[in-house]
Amino acid sequence: MPRPAAKPKSAVKPARASRSKAVRALAGTVFITRQVHFNSAHRLHNPSKSQKWNEDKYGLCTNPHWHGHNYVLEVTVRGTPDPETGYILDLAELKRILHRAVVDPCDHRNLNEEVDFLRGIIPSTENLVIAFWHEIAPLIPPPGALHAVRLYETPRNFAEYRGPDA
Repeated sequence: MPRPAAKPKSAVKPARASRSKAVRALAGTVFITRQVHFNSAHRLHNPSKSQKWNEDKYGLCTNPHWHGHNYVLEVTVRGTPDPETGYILDLAELKRILHRAVVDPCDHRNLNEEVDFLRGIIPSTENLVIAFWHEIAPLIPPPGALHAVRLYETPRNFAEYRGPDA
């Protein structure tokens, strides 16, 4: 049986021209979070109080020779995704911001003595999240806004701050 004849080239349908598809922007507030780590030493101590008072309040955490933690910092940014990128903020950029604002100044440092923005502050986890907020918030570019700073001192102990207006 003979093979059917091939269709002439003029009968072959041309490939579809690629159509430019419009990008859909989805509306909604989204929360993105980046986690970073750093290790620091500190002492919980109120210099306006007696050593006895400090020992009663802070226990071993007021050791005059310091103690350390492997901190985990989680920072959440809220916003509406940009219609061109789909991002609120590139997470790689958020990582750079967190290193500049917190990790680089605090990693392998004594929080009581070596970190300028913590001078004169009792470096409890509660005070640290507030101080970190003030360092990070001005660096978050629009359309994002800082939503929360959460700091784990241990896997079971953490503090979270949601800003002065929360």
